[in-house]
Amino acid sequence: MISDITTKFRKNIQNLTEFEKAVIVDKGTERAFTGELLDIKEDGVFACKLCGMELFQVKDKFDSGSGWPSFDNEIDGAVRRVSDVDGMRVEIVCASCGGHLGHVFEGEGMTAKSTRHCVNSVSLVFKGSDARKKDKTSTKRAYLAGGCFWGVEHYLQLLSGVESVISGFMGGHVMNPDYYDVVKGSTGHLETVEVIYNASKISYEEIVKHFFEIHDPEQSNGQGPDIGSQYLSAVFVSNEEEANIAAELIKKLEAHGYKIATQVLAKKEFFAADDGHQDYYERKGSLPYCHDFIPRFDRRK
Repeated sequence: MISDITTKFRKNIQNLTEFEKAVIVDKGTERAFTGELLDIKEDGVFACKLCGMELFQVKDKFDSGSGWPSFDNEIDGAVRRVSDVDGMRVEIVCASCGGHLGHVFEGEGMTAKSTRHCVNSVSLVFKGSDARKKDKTSTKRAYLAGGCFWGVEHYLQLLSGVESVISGFMGGHVMNPDYYDVVKGSTGHLETVEVIYNASKISYEEIVKHFFEIHDPEQSNGQGPDIGSQYLSAVFVSNEEEANIAAELIKKLEAHGYKIATQVLAKKEFFAADDGHQDYYERKGSLPYCHDFIPRFDRRK
């Protein structure tokens, strides 16, 4: 069943216990009335144990008498429904990673919404209000475009404090762009990576500085042999602080004699590429062909 888990989260499976794997990966079911989260009522949310995506809110939890945590609603876009292998029920999985959660039943009349998401406790992690505040403070995202996203992803995910790097697209005018349309240059998107990092372990400045040292920020028509608008260099910023950090790093490089072509642009909606583009070099077992590490801040040209 491991093929159902989104590629970029398969490495997380090694952190699961055998029982957690049996439920989340192999689509098993914990025994009724045994789950640790069955009676949780304090304010907070329930997140996916495999990838951390928030799935259900406590306010939507109710006692169905079934023996499993039950919710009559889900956080928008967090849960995906698929036909169960038994051909009779509807399975629910995490929309982010594909991990098995349980099943959904409708028309039972238990609540006004007449919907029951019947979920295994072992598939979830409960986050109280304090924990959520801490998570939002420490977990942040950076968006960087530096040519083929395979190579940028490869080098950035080696950094300590970086939790995940996702290859995708940003900056265009088409919703949910297809990779081949982006390659044609018809959508306006740049190949971009989303860097999810722990701000208590690594700073935004450290990540962007490393970014400038793993691609050629002087090349104005692409990156290495990859030529085209989708391969241009850019730092997509979410706020003024990030913009100032990127501008200061560019200023330092220019003081060293570099002619920087990297643009600093306002963040737009990020679209993840399909699984075949995630962890490309890790799966292939080779190194990037157009990216390498050059310590530009530590020496002049």
